[in-house]
Amino acid sequence: MPNPIALAIFDIDGVVRDVGGSYRRAIADTVEHFTNGDYRPTPTDLDQLKSEGIWNNDWKASQELIKRHGQASGNAYTGDYDAIVDYFQEQYRGKGEDPSQWTGYITQEPVLMTANYLNELAKGGVPSAFFSGATRGSANYILRQRIGLENPILVAMEDAPGKPDPTGLYMTVKHLEKSVPPGLPVLYAGDTVADMATITAARAEFPQRRWLGVGILPPHVQTNADYQNRYGDTLKQSGAALVLPHVEQLTASAIGTLLEQTA
Repeated sequence: MPNPIALAIFDIDGVVRDVGGSYRRAIADTVEHFTNGDYRPTPTDLDQLKSEGIWNNDWKASQELIKRHGQASGNAYTGDYDAIVDYFQEQYRGKGEDPSQWTGYITQEPVLMTANYLNELAKGGVPSAFFSGATRGSANYILRQRIGLENPILVAMEDAPGKPDPTGLYMTVKHLEKSVPPGLPVLYAGDTVADMATITAARAEFPQRRWLGVGILPPHVQTNADYQNRYGDTLKQSGAALVLPHVEQLTASAIGTLLEQTA
């Protein structure tokens, strides 16, 4: 690797993989199931909830949507948090713990990033890692089995508090700094308000370092130009220094330009 210029850390859902037909579908299935078929949230409903910046955990997001619909409709829906998690996981992952036996929506997720892209980033002086609210098993499934990464640096749900708490971001940076000089600018690429809030929180806590949020437009918002523009504006208002329609447009050259523009 040439002299490194920055660290690139990636969220996974909506950035590395398209979860429109998997995680988001599992949320809708779960809410519909626990509201006895009375309510199935739309993609817009899910985006509105996510825009609040505190519902990065999809199990808790499902629980919150069930709760809100119950309050709005005057119904007292049953189903505790553990039951919600179990049902969600059966839809998303399938039954069982062994990834080789998974049959759920996870097996159908389109991949948005290649190993070659990460290699080119490294050649351009930008080492990379991953910080995600996904479970470690789910994240490794896409990184190792689908993309083919041998030993990715990953901080997952089990390792750190949920976003927008920046603890997991700091942990990821610490892993990267085992092989690069300390203090390099950090870019965090994510697709939600919580992701941008995470980088904003890091900047507030450690202003002596450069922290840059890069918004990535998830595939489901790119089917409508107006919706795409509104979504991008929301990411910018939440702290994104740059918004891109595809993560692989965040090249080493683009990162160098962004660093110059924000110096």
